[in-house]
Amino acid sequence: MTALLRYQTALLVRSQRWLAPVLLYAAFVGVGVQWGQPVLDSLGYAAAGLLPVTAWLVQLCVSQEPPAARTVTAAVAGSPRAHLAPLLAGTGCGGLLGAAATLVVLLISKPNSTDNTVRVALLPAGIAGLLAAVCCVLLGAAVGALCTRPLLHRRGWSVAATVLTALLALVTGGSPANTAVTGLVTGSRTGTVHLPVLPFVAAAALAAAAAALACKLAALRG
Repeated sequence: MTALLRYQTALLVRSQRWLAPVLLYAAFVGVGVQWGQPVLDSLGYAAAGLLPVTAWLVQLCVSQEPPAARTVTAAVAGSPRAHLAPLLAGTGCGGLLGAAATLVVLLISKPNSTDNTVRVALLPAGIAGLLAAVCCVLLGAAVGALCTRPLLHRRGWSVAATVLTALLALVTGGSPANTAVTGLVTGSRTGTVHLPVLPFVAAAALAAAAAALACKLAALRG
């Protein structure tokens, strides 16, 4: 599995197709996160952008291998493992983006509540921000896994389904990503840090289920 992950990551890096989602996310964070803003608000904003970007990265990884090479990889490692590797590679790239964005936010944001009356401890805020980022990355990975091959083969349907599903995952009440981001934003009003532990567990379960379904169908449909 380690060799497969290295292979998929190397394909993504050399293809340079990662530039578009990474630059889009950098612009998103650069516009929305300014120096001296409340830290929890900025962490929530940065986390929210990870969901569609991770879905995009996962789809890039799943579709980047030529069909002939994909057939060889599946024959050697098995279709489920060969399909799981790009899912994990895309998710890992999203996770690296989330960690970097969280660090930047902690460095430039003001550790205060929204009205600047309550001081917010940076360590709990950083942990909450990382958990929220992971929630959004995992939900993005689930969206990417379900909205591309082998469930959806046509590019147009895949893009439309990804955009719609990512939007719903962000705005629907009860969604792990929505709950985690909302917890940061509402906590910023009072200076209270809410650790999104339950949303993290739910997001991990959804991502695992989506990956399992995609890998199973990959073995059946190719």
